[in-house]
Amino acid sequence: MAVSNMVFSDVETFLDNHPELFEDYLIRKGKYSMVEKWLKNHQASKSAGNACAEPEKPSACKDSWASKGDGLQRRASQKELRKTFARSKAVNANRTYDEHVNSRAQEPLTSMRRRALLRKASSLPPTTAHILSALLESRVNIPQYPSTAVDFKYYLKEHNEREFFLELVKDISNDLDLTSLSYKILVFVCIMVDADRCSLFLVEGTANKKTLVSKFFDVHAGTTVLPSLSNSDEVQVPWGKGIIGYVAEHGETVNIPDAYQDHRFSDEIDKLTGYKTKSLLCMPIRNSDGEIIGVAQAINKSPGGALFTEDDEKVLQMYLPFCGIAISNAQLFAASRKEYDRSRALLEVVNDLFEEQTDLEKIVRKIMHRAQTLLKCERCSVQLLEDIESPVVKFTKSFELLSPKCSADTENSFKDSMEKSSYSDWLINNSIAELVASTGLPVNISDAYQDPRFDSEADQFSGFHIRSVLCVPIWNSNHQIIGVAQVLNRLDGKPFDDADQRLFEAFVIFCGLGINNTIMYDQVKKSWAKQSVALDVLSYHATCSKTEVDKFKAANIPLVCELGIDKLSFDDFSLDVDAMITAALRMFMELGMLQKFKIDYETLCRWLLTVRKNYRMVLYHNWRHAFNVCQCMFAMLTTAGFQETLSELEILALIVGCVCHDLDHRGTNNAFQAKTGSALSLLYGTSATLEHHHFNHAVMILQSEGHNIFSNLSSRDYGDLMQLLKQSILATDLTLYFENRSSFFELVNKGDYNWNVKEHRDMFRSMLMTACDLGAVTKPWEISRKVAELVTSEFFEQGDRERSELKLTPSAIFDRNRKDELPSLQLEWIDGICSPLYETLARLNPKLQPMIDIIQANRVKWDELHQKRQRSQEMVNSDILCEGLSGCTCLGSIDSDAT
Repeated sequence: MAVSNMVFSDVETFLDNHPELFEDYLIRKGKYSMVEKWLKNHQASKSAGNACAEPEKPSACKDSWASKGDGLQRRASQKELRKTFARSKAVNANRTYDEHVNSRAQEPLTSMRRRALLRKASSLPPTTAHILSALLESRVNIPQYPSTAVDFKYYLKEHNEREFFLELVKDISNDLDLTSLSYKILVFVCIMVDADRCSLFLVEGTANKKTLVSKFFDVHAGTTVLPSLSNSDEVQVPWGKGIIGYVAEHGETVNIPDAYQDHRFSDEIDKLTGYKTKSLLCMPIRNSDGEIIGVAQAINKSPGGALFTEDDEKVLQMYLPFCGIAISNAQLFAASRKEYDRSRALLEVVNDLFEEQTDLEKIVRKIMHRAQTLLKCERCSVQLLEDIESPVVKFTKSFELLSPKCSADTENSFKDSMEKSSYSDWLINNSIAELVASTGLPVNISDAYQDPRFDSEADQFSGFHIRSVLCVPIWNSNHQIIGVAQVLNRLDGKPFDDADQRLFEAFVIFCGLGINNTIMYDQVKKSWAKQSVALDVLSYHATCSKTEVDKFKAANIPLVCELGIDKLSFDDFSLDVDAMITAALRMFMELGMLQKFKIDYETLCRWLLTVRKNYRMVLYHNWRHAFNVCQCMFAMLTTAGFQETLSELEILALIVGCVCHDLDHRGTNNAFQAKTGSALSLLYGTSATLEHHHFNHAVMILQSEGHNIFSNLSSRDYGDLMQLLKQSILATDLTLYFENRSSFFELVNKGDYNWNVKEHRDMFRSMLMTACDLGAVTKPWEISRKVAELVTSEFFEQGDRERSELKLTPSAIFDRNRKDELPSLQLEWIDGICSPLYETLARLNPKLQPMIDIIQANRVKWDELHQKRQRSQEMVNSDILCEGLSGCTCLGSIDSDAT
């Protein structure tokens, strides 16, 4: 709008409707001359009003240093200015919407502007934290004015009361440090009323829960050095209790000649300090608004036995209002410094978040460390939801950090807590976290054991005593809850107040953005890895041709007895690649899968051929190994009669799982994927990496057109079958086998195994998959030895890659230079892994005993080879020793001749 079109009345109306903008402009742009004019125009009416409202002063107030009229008027104007200032600060501090800022935020950014912002963000120097710290360094210092000596104050008191009073007022008005100010007030009160000791109690807490707190009591006028607070505990007096509490509650002056004769007097402080109270003068301290902010107490007037007079009361009545103003200013200054420190901490949090956005654990550690520093608490935790879309609250990750101040060994405690902060076994009060995550509302508990939402049993189990809890939700940019942040027990023992809650909620807003960005970054990395794996798979594999399908569709399938696939001692190398397809078809037919699940025969042929094509040409983990595992499963099911115990879905999942359990195997193990940081490890993580890939690859084949052999299953059966299939394939990871086998062995050995318990059946199927995967050890010696050599050759190739690509020395089983150790390694393999498994299965079903017999026979063969190798090694060592000894003899003879 042009200036010529502006009307003053419109501007004035706008300012009337937006007073916060006017006040904000006045504070930023206003000049001292403007304030003086405003005060001059409003002073007359204010003075008249004050004169009408002012009660008649007692005669003592006519004293030259107590009845200055312009001082009262000046105080009223200062009061108005303080109110205006406080109002404007409150408006600015709590304003969360700025129409100018938000209008700019809503403007569409051009691509050029976006690129410029990205360049600016990515070009931050590595020392950003140091630069930020320098920029945020406070330029406001507490004014320091030298205080006159106590002796000089006594001199002024005797010779010039007016100057004495002004000196005391000036001394406290120049001090904005609440600690030193409180100490000065006590010393000056002692001087003014000739008290032996003085105490000062300040009001703390909310309106509903006020407390009187003193860090200085029993201060006397002769004290010249400010005492240390590091080892002293503050004294707290409940509101309304004792004389101090009574004065604070009722606002009355109490002058008692003998404190112990007054029923309101409480001797708790005397017992605490060891000082005997006799006469006592207690008076409230008010701020400029008339609210009681503290209580001053003078004890035992000097000389001993004297009582406090009415003049003492009048002097304090005139002095304490100035103390109230000084205390209010010091508290306001302390609050502003505290807000500055908190704002600085929030900016440092933002710096941390933008500095590290690639590692979730690192960023959460920084967040927890900042939260502890900010809120000064004993413990902090961050828990992230597994699924933000699910109505069921379930945490997938839990991070914790213990304050170093809670341990005797500070440095080691902090180091250990940082190292053990992620995925800790100790979950901090999970019920509160679940409540916050489900409701989205913060929870602030001042006394945990008095709150019904708190789980005291979990607290006792953890060994960490929780007093107070502050828990808030963490939101992402879409206003979805992604987790909760929780702090426990302020270090000073007090509960978390409203200021702490507001600060923590503001802090968590930034944390939510940082965590969300890190999660998104991780998702982008996984998407890239998934794309890389998919391209790799597609470039290598393809589906089978129609000609191949038609060939096997029209072929005659031999009977089980002709193929010999029902025998536990089946020869793994007796069938060629095509015969293995027909044998697999026969197994599906023999188990009645085609009829039970209405599997289309052509689809089954196509699926088997494509699965075969998706096995790589590696030395061992190829299509032949997959077929042999499937044949072993078929033989165990039919020999032991497990098809009568297991459900049809379970049998189908086991057979399909055996055929698919090593799809797209690269000839290297999970550890190698993790060491090389392959795309598979980025996509699936370091736990059962290849097994997850095998399952996903099997799903990809099933989802390909014309390959879904489960297409005629009901929706429920399909879902159950896919879960069973995943369990079957993942069970071939030996890490999971070692985790579960102790429980399974114990159940079977004690006779507690129950086929009707789902967990027992799950363990049995997993053990059965492992037994079939390791089934070569149960085959006759020539077959078993050949398989062992193939496995070892594949391992050696991985070891060669570790040595050449990773510059690592491979372990014995992967080291080609230690191939002569194969017999001893096989003995360890049989004794430690294989025999316990098959013996347990044989206890469950004795029809599997032939497998144990063959294992023992093979072990004898491996032991013979091991003994033979040891004898050869001993002979070699003996020859070397003899050669060494003969060399020593020759040298000895030469030395003898020379002698």
